[in-house]
Parts: sequence; C-alpha cells; structure tokens
Amino acid sequence: MSDWQANLPQMKPGEVWLVGAGPGDPGLLTLHAANALAQADVIVHDALVNADCLKLARPGALVEYAGKRGGKPSAKQRDISLRLVELARAGHRVLRLKGGDPFVFGRGGEEALTLVEHHVPFRIVPGITAGIGGLAYAGIPVTHRDTNHTVTFLTGHDSSGLVPDRVDWDGVARGSQVIVMYMAMKHISTIAARLIGAGRSSDEPVAFVTDASTATQNVLETTLARAADDVTASGLQPPAIVVVGQVVRLRSALDWLGAAQGRVLTPDPLGNRADAQKDSA
Repeated sequence: MSDWQANLPQMKPGEVWLVGAGPGDPGLLTLHAANALAQADVIVHDALVNADCLKLARPGALVEYAGKRGGKPSAKQRDISLRLVELARAGHRVLRLKGGDPFVFGRGGEEALTLVEHHVPFRIVPGITAGIGGLAYAGIPVTHRDTNHTVTFLTGHDSSGLVPDRVDWDGVARGSQVIVMYMAMKHISTIAARLIGAGRSSDEPVAFVTDASTATQNVLETTLARAADDVTASGLQPPAIVVVGQVVRLRSALDWLGAAQGRVLTPDPLGNRADAQKDSA
C-alpha cells in the first residue's frame, strides 16, 4: 500500500458518509469515494448512481436502493434520512452514495441535518456535479471568456413537481449569460417561454444531455423556441441536464467524444480567430 492510500480516512462503525458519485463514469469518482466504497458495510444509493460505480463495493457489503424518480413510486425523503440513522445506530459503516454532488440539488443537506438531529457522526465527500462534469463530457464548458462571465445553476421543479415560483426567472434571464438547469426537461416549454418573455432570444442555443458521461450519453442541440418540440420529437427521457447560452455553440469544436468517433471538429465556432491570433502574437 502506498503512502497516500495509507493516509486515506477510515470509516468508523456508527458513522455515515454522504458521498457524491459524480455524473456516471466510475472514473470520475474521487479517491475518497472509492475509499468509502471499499470500506462500507452498507451502501444506500440513489437512482442516479451508475451501477458500475457499485461494482467497487467491498465484497459482502449490503447495497440498498433508495432512489427518487419523478412520476414513479419513490421512498420518502424523511424515511431515507431515518434509515441512515437506523443503520448507523446498529453499528454499521454507512455510505450514502448520491449521483453528482450531495450538496448540489442532491438533498444531502437535508440528510446531514437529520444525522445532526440524531447525533450521528458523518462526513461529506463532494462529487463532480452533472451540471459541470456532464456538460464537459458533452463538449460544453460552463464558462468561456468569449461567451460568459456568469453562470446560474437552478432546478426546473420544486418539491411539488412544478416549475419553482421562488426562482426569479426575469432576474436569471437578464443577469446570467449561461443557465444550467437540473430536472427541467418536463417543464421546458414553460421555462423557455418565461426566459423568452424576459428577453432571451428565441434563437438562443440550448442543449439537453442525458445519461451524461456514460456509454449511452445523448446530446440534443436546439434553441429556446424549438426546445420543447425538439425534445419531444427526439424521444429523450429525463433525467437530463439542460444548458442555455452561447457556450452550446462551442460543442462543435469541443465534442471530444464525438471526435474519437470520427466527428470533424470546427476550430473557431465563435468566430474569434482574429482575437486568438492577436493573443498568441
């Protein structure tokens, strides 16, 4: 065992680790996440965790599914949180494995607060959130100096399943050059209409990314005006990451997965070649 492996933290009986599994590709697990998988007695995972990540679990570990998917029978959040407490009090080393990052629209904060309420020791292990890692696998950067200096991450539905009224849609439309939305596919018609009504161009580029960073990843490029019709025609199903903004245009140059399959990339999708030459002079 190397020195860095020897210095990784050890899970203790009665402890819960809230761990982000990243957007899908097991290679995007952190070392801390892999370390937790190798130690945990019980792994409680959500619907967005790639099954290949679970293959890293130690032999004999109990694996429990606690997924929540819109429109389908799901465990109640309070029940999931209390299950973590129950397992910890039974003396198990408990890994709560969540897709992406547990603190980015992952309800990790709610679960951690329940652990605090019941005096259960815990550790937070961040993961690569799909709104960054998933888009990177689609060849779409969330920032680029020629397109945006701001980016907003938001959820497309609230706890009732509706478009969240507490989002200042007018403010987001005016103030954020790039908008990255989780759980927004179902309501994209309403959301697109609100953004256009607040001043965004109907021709603004939009991309939907499903099964991000996995072998079944799909990317649909469209516009705000056509987003609802195009996603319906495509047959794509949630969950998806939706990104609005000029960064989507960069995919024609940065689709590295497509290039590996023969796609010819466009070197200057933003038309800034003169600026690039000036910078290099």
